[in-house]
Amino acid sequence: MTEPQVLPIADDKDVVRVRQAVRVIALAAKLPLVDQTKLVTAASELARNTLIHGGGGHATVAQVHNGRRAGVRAEFVDTGPGIADLGLAFTDGYTTGSGLGLGLSGSRRLVDEFDIVTAPGEGTRITVTKWAR
Repeated sequence: MTEPQVLPIADDKDVVRVRQAVRVIALAAKLPLVDQTKLVTAASELARNTLIHGGGGHATVAQVHNGRRAGVRAEFVDTGPGIADLGLAFTDGYTTGSGLGLGLSGSRRLVDEFDIVTAPGEGTRITVTKWAR
């Protein structure tokens, strides 16, 4: 098992560091290459959202085990404006920026577990987990 890593997200270089940390921990958890790629893609989207929409924050990445299999859990936290309309935010194609509008909905499809806690003016916390098959 690897120690949890807490990584700041304050600029584009930090987004790259989060991607790298997720890949290293996914390898340690023995996730297959396809699942590593899915998790790294989701983590990249969520780290970028933390930076762009949340004004920065941090990610905590850790290897986890549920008694049957290993996995990777990544949590993204910001103290930004929060998400006013979660339903709209999960609509494919909806974007408040210049992207394709697949960040949250796409990330949710790429992982096995997805949890979000947000409120206007209180920031956002998103936790994702990908389990080894």
